[in-house]
Amino acid sequence: MGVYLNPSAEDFRESLNSRIYVDKSELIKCTNSLISTKQKYMCISRPRRFGKTMAAGMLSAYYNHQLEADGLFLDLKIAKDPSYAEHKNKYNVLMLNMHDFLSRTKTVQEMKSKLERRIIHDILDEYPDIGYYNTDDLVETMNDVHRKTGRQFIIIIDEWDCLFREHEDRPGDHREYLDFLRAWLKDKTYVALCYMTGILPIKKYGRHSALNMFSEYSMTSPKELARHFGFTETEVVDLCQTHKMPFDEVKAWYDGYLLHDMPNDEVYSIYSPKSVVDALMHKNIENYWSQTETYEALKIYIQMNYDGLKDAVVTMLAGGSVEINTRSFTNDMTTFDTKDDVLTLLVHLGYLSFDPVGSCVSIPNREVSDEYVTSISIIGWHEVMRQVKSADKLLRSLWDMDADAVARSIDEAHNEVSILQYNDENALSYVINLAFFTAREYYSVIRELPSGKGFADICFLPRAKFADKPAILIELKWDKSVEGALKQIKDKEYTGALDAYKANLLLVGINYDRNKKSHECEIELYGDC
Repeated sequence: MGVYLNPSAEDFRESLNSRIYVDKSELIKCTNSLISTKQKYMCISRPRRFGKTMAAGMLSAYYNHQLEADGLFLDLKIAKDPSYAEHKNKYNVLMLNMHDFLSRTKTVQEMKSKLERRIIHDILDEYPDIGYYNTDDLVETMNDVHRKTGRQFIIIIDEWDCLFREHEDRPGDHREYLDFLRAWLKDKTYVALCYMTGILPIKKYGRHSALNMFSEYSMTSPKELARHFGFTETEVVDLCQTHKMPFDEVKAWYDGYLLHDMPNDEVYSIYSPKSVVDALMHKNIENYWSQTETYEALKIYIQMNYDGLKDAVVTMLAGGSVEINTRSFTNDMTTFDTKDDVLTLLVHLGYLSFDPVGSCVSIPNREVSDEYVTSISIIGWHEVMRQVKSADKLLRSLWDMDADAVARSIDEAHNEVSILQYNDENALSYVINLAFFTAREYYSVIRELPSGKGFADICFLPRAKFADKPAILIELKWDKSVEGALKQIKDKEYTGALDAYKANLLLVGINYDRNKKSHECEIELYGDC
């Protein structure tokens, strides 16, 4: 076995031996279907901590002709698929982590040279008697192996985009690197499958879109690979049951990425796997994002001076979503023309979730929301931070049923965060959500809850560990009356969906009076109605 050619399966074996392992082996069914086809070039981009490296190790262990896959895969889902035996242990596998080469070289030329020499060394070690044409040329050497042995290569490249992320200010190096990959991979008969993973999709360079033979499977367009990276909700439910952890808490902290499998018309709610595993292993639900990421990256991007970017961030922090156009993003970390380009990058980095149905983005969960609050506290958005910090006082006023205090606090929130356009009930709901930012510590916050004969505007449902807190139904009115808001809750039977909470349920009507430029609030305990 070589270091890079047909390596051992120890990495994947360690995954299988781990206390928490989720079977993602059905990914192999997808890759098998593309082998030796025009679609054999795959580029999978996901944020850090989404299982890309584990999947790469799994593919290497399955395809490597020097290994015996049955000892690793017979108990996994893929073993039941008809394609399992057809491609098992049939190929030469090249398994490369580009960061290994980048970190030990100073220029892209050195990086390429080291990579080529190291691969050729492994090839000559395994196949010394081929009779090579030119062992200084990687393409010629791989051609010779394929021609003489009849065995094709599965090429697996992890962190393919590290050059773009760590040397983002070197466009000449980027082009040279892309040209190298194209010359090595494109239209080569020795390639049975090329599988690349990274954080960014393939860089667009006009006519220099050198890797146009690749199909992209990204956070904005995951296609049929949607469920194969990250944990699906079904998988997390099973893990929580096995490890006796509260699912509603895990969901609140780590859920929120919507990935659309368009070929099969399914939308998956995807969880951050590293965070879920850490929470279950340590029996402690907290922010694990900051242990592998730094808020510095997020801070840099959200304070960029693009029109509407701050408004968008505040809207999302308040629980809303923002429409974006992802098509103009050039897939790098320096070229931005609009706020949409910045927001699209944040999708690929995992700081935003993209909903392809509405072409909109939102902050996915409590863990990532914490990173926004940390970043905002540093960059000087003082009015937003003052509101976040005062949200706990507002929530306690609501629990105390102090309607006047609630109305005053919402007035203050509106005056503080004046960047949000305030012209209808939808805008009012964003201010309410930001004003009650602390509520997410205790509640699942639902906008437009289907209930009775319509939709309740905002609903706070206490999570299991906070069952002593009241459930809260909020109806919003714009230039009408709080009495009308409470009457609508009752007339349309919004409480019907909350039978389990009727013993401890607050009904809240909030109205904004445009003439007085102030809010009104009225609170009733459901049992007293």
